[in-house]
Amino acid sequence: MVADPTKSRKVLVTGAAGFMGSHLAAALLKAGWEVVAFDDLSGGFAENVPEGALFVEGSIQDEGLLAGLFEKHCFRHVFHLAAYAAEGLSHFIRRFNYQNNLIGSINLINLAVLHDVERFVFTSSIAVYGSNQLPMVEDLEPAPEDPYGVAKYAVELDLRAAHEMFGLDYTVFRPHNVYGEHQNIGDRYRNVIGIFMNQVFQGKPLTVFGDGEQSRAFSYISDVIAPMVACLDIPDTACEVFNVGADLPYTVNQLVDSVATAIEVKAEVTYLEARNEVVHAYADHTKLRRFFPDLPVPVPLEEGLKRMASWARDRGPQATKRFAAVEISRNMPDSWRKDFVD
Repeated sequence: MVADPTKSRKVLVTGAAGFMGSHLAAALLKAGWEVVAFDDLSGGFAENVPEGALFVEGSIQDEGLLAGLFEKHCFRHVFHLAAYAAEGLSHFIRRFNYQNNLIGSINLINLAVLHDVERFVFTSSIAVYGSNQLPMVEDLEPAPEDPYGVAKYAVELDLRAAHEMFGLDYTVFRPHNVYGEHQNIGDRYRNVIGIFMNQVFQGKPLTVFGDGEQSRAFSYISDVIAPMVACLDIPDTACEVFNVGADLPYTVNQLVDSVATAIEVKAEVTYLEARNEVVHAYADHTKLRRFFPDLPVPVPLEEGLKRMASWARDRGPQATKRFAAVEISRNMPDSWRKDFVD
């Protein structure tokens, strides 16, 4: 089924100046949609917004601004990616996490209901699973272990309730460990591949929490974006939840070697105290492939790292900033705690 050309072609993309959002906005433009790109620039950059999108700077906590956008543009679909996606740090910024990642999302869901949006596409996370059996599959009962995962799952539940009460169709994607061009490599609290590359460019050793034997499946950005765009033309994806990303897990120690190879350096490693985190997290994508049989072949880690390294090398080392609004410092890893406690 192809979208009805007589209906509005406008879509809202939140977080569109950030890493995933900018790639999604570009892909939607290429697919013929008119994109309103919304972002508060807290973690993204205006230059990431693709040419052809209408950029609006603002926060998803600003109900008035959002209401005006929905009234003016009559969005057919909403893609909600705006979030502060730092799982480990979320324990120590609980209020910020819930205000930004949960309450801001509810503002958008309310407006989507009020303005009869056809599809609300939400970027969740495999953080909703917690330490569940591996590989993680969509019919597992979520058991998030950090406030970030709790907020993501709460939004998923609210979307289900909004559909049952008001008929709002939604599609939820649970990506994991996504990397690629436009990632903010200057963020010291999230996105391990970006952190590693920036440390190399700064002439610093790579910092690994614990023994480095924790494992993740690292997902190149194009593999995540493709089904998010395609879901609009597949009616059966409405009100479904999909894991999306790479299949093959790597340990962090293996990742160190892969990043070093991509940047063509011999990496030095400093091992830090272990964080309280899920040790092994990777997902099954059988359901995704069943609903999206025409997806391209996933990009192998080595190839994706080469592409990202080429882009990151051109940008050079990026200054890192400490998170300014920590609420609790107790039990924080020492390598972070020194940022917040004199």
